[in-house]
Order: sequence, then C-alpha cells, then structure tokens
Amino acid sequence: MELKKGLTSIDVFCIATGSMISSGIFILPGLAFSRTGPAVFVSYFFAGILALIGIMSVIELSTAMPKAGGDYYFVYRSLGPLIGTISGFLSWFALSLKSAFAIFGIAELVYLISGINVLVSSILICFFFILLNIVGIKESAKFQVLLVVGLLSLMVLYIVLGLPKMNFSHFESFAPHGINSIFATVGFIFISFGGLLKVASVSEEIKNPKKNIPLGMITSVIVVTIFYSLVLVVTTGILKPDLFSSSLTPIADAARVFMGTPGFLVISVAALLAFITTANAGIMAGSRYPLALGRDNLLPPIISKVNKKFKTPIMSIIITGVFIIIALLLPLEMLIKAASTVILTSYVLTSTCVIILRESKLKHYKPSFKTPFYPWMQITVIIIFTFFIIDLGLQAIEISLLFLLIGLGFYFFYGKYKSKGEYALIHLLKRIADERITEHLLESEFREVLMDRDNITPDKFDKLVQNARILDLKGKVMLDHFFEKIAEVISNEINVDKNRVFSMLKHRQEDSNTAISTFVAIPHIIIEGNDRFFLIMVRCKQGITFTQKEEAIKAVFVFVGTKENRLFHLRTLASIATLVQQKDFEKNWLDAENINYLRDMVLLSNRKRFIT
Repeated sequence: MELKKGLTSIDVFCIATGSMISSGIFILPGLAFSRTGPAVFVSYFFAGILALIGIMSVIELSTAMPKAGGDYYFVYRSLGPLIGTISGFLSWFALSLKSAFAIFGIAELVYLISGINVLVSSILICFFFILLNIVGIKESAKFQVLLVVGLLSLMVLYIVLGLPKMNFSHFESFAPHGINSIFATVGFIFISFGGLLKVASVSEEIKNPKKNIPLGMITSVIVVTIFYSLVLVVTTGILKPDLFSSSLTPIADAARVFMGTPGFLVISVAALLAFITTANAGIMAGSRYPLALGRDNLLPPIISKVNKKFKTPIMSIIITGVFIIIALLLPLEMLIKAASTVILTSYVLTSTCVIILRESKLKHYKPSFKTPFYPWMQITVIIIFTFFIIDLGLQAIEISLLFLLIGLGFYFFYGKYKSKGEYALIHLLKRIADERITEHLLESEFREVLMDRDNITPDKFDKLVQNARILDLKGKVMLDHFFEKIAEVISNEINVDKNRVFSMLKHRQEDSNTAISTFVAIPHIIIEGNDRFFLIMVRCKQGITFTQKEEAIKAVFVFVGTKENRLFHLRTLASIATLVQQKDFEKNWLDAENINYLRDMVLLSNRKRFIT
C-alpha cells in the first residue's frame, strides 16, 4: 500500500527547521564554546554553508526519486544492496540518535519541573510521539507547523531584546584556541543540521515534490543558519565566557540575565518546543528507513506494511521508537559525536550517488533540481566531510563502525538472499566495459517513480503499451516485407494462419491508407473471437515505404482487436494521435536507445489520458 501524499512546502520547511533547531542550539553551544571561544557563531555559520552545499545533492536525488527512505533509497539504487543496507541502518541510527538527544532535553526539563525520573519520562514522551505518528503524517506535520511557528517567534523575541544588552568586551579574545578550533568544531556541531536528511526520508509523502522539496529545504537551511548565528552572537555578548563554556542551557541562562526569570521561562518553553519538534520529526522520518529496507526485502517485509486506516507504517514507527529509548542510555557527548559522524557519512554517500547516477547516463534519472557546479560541488563535499569524520575522533568512528557491522549482519544473514535489484554502478560499468551487464530493471523502477512524482495516472492505453510487442527494424523496409513480419507476430498471438493475417493487413491498407503522416502509420484490423486486443509498436530508423508520398515511415502502431472492443479501438486511435502530436515525439522516438526506452518514452509522455 502506498503512503499518503499530504505534505506541502510549508510542511517540508517545518519538518527540516523543527528537526534542526533543538539541542543543537539549546544544549550544544556550551560544549562548542568551550572548544572555540566567542568565535562559536562562526563555526555554526560555516556548518550552515557546508550543510547548504551538501544538501544540494540530497535535493537533486529527492526530486529524481521521491521515495520513502531518502538517502538509503538513493544509495541502494546507486551503489547496490550491500552499501544500501549499511547506509539505511546508519541513517536510521543517526536520526534516532538525534531524536534521542532531543527527548533527553525534554526529559531534563520535565525533571526540573516535576522531579519525574528522566528515563521514565523519556519512555512516556516516546510513546506519545509513536502514537502521534501512527495516527498520520499530515496530523503530525500540522503539529510540527504550529510548534515551529511558536519556536521561531520566541527566538526572534530573544534576538530583538538581547541585541541592545550585549557586552562587546566578551568578543575581545575571539579565538583563544586558535583558528583551527573554529573549523574543527564545525564537524562536532554538524548534528545541528542533521534534520535536513529527514525531509529526504519522507519525500514520498510530499505533494508536488519537484517544487516543494527544493523550496522547503533550501529556505530551511538558510533561515536556520541565520537564526543560529544571531542567537549565538547575542548569547556570547550576554553570558560571561566561563559561564557560557560550562552551561548545558546557555540560551536560557542568557535570557535570565537580560530578561530575568520570565525570560528564562520563555526560552525554556522555546527549548521545549524545539526538542518536541525534533523528536516528532525524528520518529516521523527515521521510521521510513525500516519501511524502505523492508520494501526491498533487506528486512522482513512485515516491517514495511502500511496500515490501511492511517496510511502509516506502524511496525516501522514502533521499532524506531524502541531504538530511540535504547539510545538514551548512551553518554551525551558520545551521542553527539556518533550522530554527527553518521550524518556526515550520509552526505558523503549522497554526493557519491549523484556522480554515479549522472555518469551512468540512465535516461530515467531526471531530477527536476540539478546541483550546480557538478561535479566540483560533490567532490568538495566528499573531501571536506571526510576530513570532519576523521577529526571527530576514534570513539565516534568506533560507534559508527558498530552500526555498520549491524547493517552488514542483516545483509549477509538475510537481505543478501531476499533482495533483488539493479543499481546505477552496474550501468556505469556497462558504459566502461560490457553492454550486456544490465537488464532494464532499474530504469523501469525509475520510470514508475517518475510517473508517481509527476502524478501520471496510467490509463488503459498505458497498460496496453506495457504489454506491447516492440520491433526495432534495421535498414529500409518495403511494405509487403513489413506486413509479413507483422503477420507472423499476430499469427503467433491469435493462432491464425499468417497468410490470412497478411491478407487482412494488405486489404486494410488498400481500403484506406493507414499512414497518418510522413512519420507515423496506424494499421489496425478487426479479428474474430472475444475480448482480444493487443498492440505492436515498430520503429524503423531508415523508414518503411507505405506509399510514394509516405516512403519513410519510422513509427508504426499496429493494433488488433475483436468487435466488442470498438470503443477501446477508437480510444486507442485517439491516444496515439495525442502521443504523436507531443513536442519532440519524432526526435525522442529516433533517439531511444533500445525497445525498452521506446516503451518508456510512450509511458512517460504528457499525452492526454482517458481515465475511466
């Protein structure tokens, strides 16, 4: 069962924004300040620029393949099931760890207010988000929009009231740990921008993904980068350096300084809203990874089952919620480093995917948004982000390797024997080495994705085309020789003597010329029997001689049907007429690489469809 498409560009913006603005700004700055000093806002600004550069590849892939699982789906289709399984588990773990980070923040606030044990409240909070996401993504997204509007409003209030109260002497020792510390901290805080990946994982549920994904994601990273930088400038100017570096709630502490207890409470509410948006978006997006893995048989298919009533993957949501609860047992700094490492790895892999997909020359890889400055932007991301991964240290890499081994285990003991599919790397190798390596499986899958993305609802003619016999004739062909070939195909299909079929085709042509232009002909005959109708599509680049006027017919649509299908007979004629009138039909017909691409060209056309 398909997931429900209900998300708009506002929802995309709020999912990305809400999942970024949380612990990354309300807890992490104190730890970051201890590494950089007053230059901490520069680290956040550079991280935002890198996130914008890195997300370009994710946007390109998301508009080409808006499917649940986001970066996992891209990696599988680019690098194969082994790397895809590892990527899927790593991304799932990363988003779950980031959500655990947010739930940790909520539980701490609950503890300060009520004294309830942090672990107990964390479990209860997780249950709430699990239930909310089971009810439906649209309901969860509406909740997210309200929270993000409230959060951004409170942050604007903080910036406006805090700017006049700043003490600029706090900036005098701007980079006490050296310039290198500013750039090294970028990798440490990159978890603050991890929410961008969450949009890719729910892209299948976005309406008009060609427009809404780029608009929502690019706007979100720009807005969040500006907010992060301004909030940290204000905080640095308000809090004394020793207090800032030792605080786990620096924004709330700064608000207390210039707004008193009411300010502390207001920012505590903002922090609570931020943690809630991140936790909600985390379960929403993270649960789509097991769903996608299950669809590809890399996990048991029951995990990918979508509830008929709510149109949500209940099993996948529950598993993700349970993992988040387990992740709460990790130490805070280890949690940050591990999540940042995995998120950085995801950006490296998605940039690699864009290079492989473009160089494989798959005709149905058609992103509506293309990353500028290809391939230099992808190469830049791969080099810089790899450096940040190494700089985060051995402990973070070890945790990531543990997750990697879990993914490998699932692949070798389960997915390897269950999953079947093509991937772009094979097509790239095909270009380099052997044309016979691939079939048309990946292109067919991409064709279905494009039809779904562009809201193409197949009609009866599309189904006819999917089952049609397609011939690609070589050299110039005379009409009688052409009819002999067609008669043989029809004879095998309906078990009628081919000479009789040849006579019917000849008689139909003599009765009325079936060439409708100098490029296209539509021979069609009525046969005896019940409920039979089939299509043969023929290309002949050198041309078929129908008459002296139409001596180079290059596209022929032969259809054969019984009498009771006369209405469909007429609709088929109309469908072909609208098809051949499409812009660039003749060029696309001649340029199609083989018969598979001829079929796909017809199925992906923007012709008028007769839906009954």
